[in-house]
Amino acid sequence: MTEHLTWRKSSFSTGDGNGNECVELATLPDGGMAVRDSKQGRTSPILTFTPGEITAFVHAAKAGNFDTPA
Repeated sequence: MTEHLTWRKSSFSTGDGNGNECVELATLPDGGMAVRDSKQGRTSPILTFTPGEITAFVHAAKAGNFDTPA
């Protein structure tokens, strides 16, 4: 299922200077998302999330639920 996905990463990706320390995202056919570690590339384990899980995560992030306490 994941072999035909189009992976992308943020243009803000930083790390080793080669842009290799980042997460990569791919949209799944059902509207969900797949996530992997770019350092491991094709050998990285892939986490998948449903559209509802992605929506809940984005709403929570926008609400500041994951902000580090001062």
